[in-house]
Amino acid sequence: MTQTKSINKKISDYAIADIELAEFGRREIEIAEKEMPGLIAMREKYGPDQPLKGAKVMGSLHMTIQTAVLIETLIALGADVRWASCNIFSTQDHAAAAIVDSGVPVFAYKGETLEEYWQYTKRALTWPDGSGPDIIVDDGGDATLMIHRGYFGEDNPSMLDEPTDNKEVKIQNELLKEIQKEDNKFWHKLAKNCRGVAEETTTGVHRLYQMRDKGELLFPAINVNDSVTKSKFDNIYGCRESCVDAIKRATDVMVAGKTAMVCGFGDVGKGSAQALSAHRAKVLISEIDPICALQACMAGYTVRTVEEALPEADIYVTASGNCDVITAEHMSKMKDQAIVCNIGHFDNEIQVDQLNNWPGVTKTEIKPGTHQYTFEDGRSIYLLAEGRLVNLGCATGHPSFVMSNSFSNQTLAAIDNWQKDKKVDVYHLDKELDEEVARLHLGKLDAHLTKMTKHQSDYLGVPVEGPYKPEHYRY
Repeated sequence: MTQTKSINKKISDYAIADIELAEFGRREIEIAEKEMPGLIAMREKYGPDQPLKGAKVMGSLHMTIQTAVLIETLIALGADVRWASCNIFSTQDHAAAAIVDSGVPVFAYKGETLEEYWQYTKRALTWPDGSGPDIIVDDGGDATLMIHRGYFGEDNPSMLDEPTDNKEVKIQNELLKEIQKEDNKFWHKLAKNCRGVAEETTTGVHRLYQMRDKGELLFPAINVNDSVTKSKFDNIYGCRESCVDAIKRATDVMVAGKTAMVCGFGDVGKGSAQALSAHRAKVLISEIDPICALQACMAGYTVRTVEEALPEADIYVTASGNCDVITAEHMSKMKDQAIVCNIGHFDNEIQVDQLNNWPGVTKTEIKPGTHQYTFEDGRSIYLLAEGRLVNLGCATGHPSFVMSNSFSNQTLAAIDNWQKDKKVDVYHLDKELDEEVARLHLGKLDAHLTKMTKHQSDYLGVPVEGPYKPEHYRY
């Protein structure tokens, strides 16, 4: 990746596609700010007190226009920030350019290789003086994972030579071995000084709980994902708008009249199914959880297995966070012209490598992010974003307003990690803060809250204006 010359010459430590896109990015950031009232309100409320003054914050999160507003909010609160993306296809190059032009090191461009991805993650984790971050803003847990694998690899170097079929793990192992040759305590020093991570998404949160339960978690973590104003907004309402947006941008297909299979009916699946149904597709749901399956039935969807959907479905959307949900064998049996994509976090829900190696298959790039696979019998399917997040690989991700909710939680989590000494564990943000995030967005929607009377308060056994206890919640 060629590093271009910065317009304002503030920094030289970055790797992006084109710094000349900075002005375009700045214009879109200014538009996004109007749609992100939560983050702007946080600058106004917390900015004068500089609650993040002195904090080194590393981000591993999609480098989009909305993320740019988050980065500049963290800076407005006093943070020293470095950033990388958490997906090789999700960067909006004009957003990265605008942030670099403002003086913040960014290491991300749309279409970077996996080797670059992990090198960029390491560079974003490393300050010019060789130190690491105080706080990590993570999405999917890759920065956290790299630190932990590096740390335990220093304790047991042989683990980095263990056989694996995972291409990404192999690439990461080689990089970690190179770092270890230069400094065999690099990750121990970095982990020791990290005060905490705030994790953005469901799959990353699962990783954190697994590490905690195994006694391997090295620093405190805040589960931002399960804040109501994150999980419902990002996962349901965000996917409800960005899922079909991406499919249409990639294929120009008409959704009405087609049959769509959504694999997984968690919050992401719920939002995706709502959007497909609103476009008048017949929607099938696959599930392993009987409660989620029952919810799908109550919402009017048909619950089937992927195998049962193969003769019927025209569009497949994986939304489970699990692996091998759609296999290469499944794809070899799909209808001609079927569309396959993923809106779950990781890239392993669809067996892309196995599809690439399927006997007799021919891969043709229609345009970046849209590939046609033709089988020996002449049938073709279309795979979007190479099995990675379709809404960021083939479109621009969630709308600004919904990300304002999510990123307001990340800002509060960063403050919490910096200001509070915590034992190593996985924490949630207080419900009172969840309410604050919701309240900051109501004005934009011209919503007027009803105030409870003391009589009603006494009857329900709840305070008039909060803070409320978990048992008081109705969602």
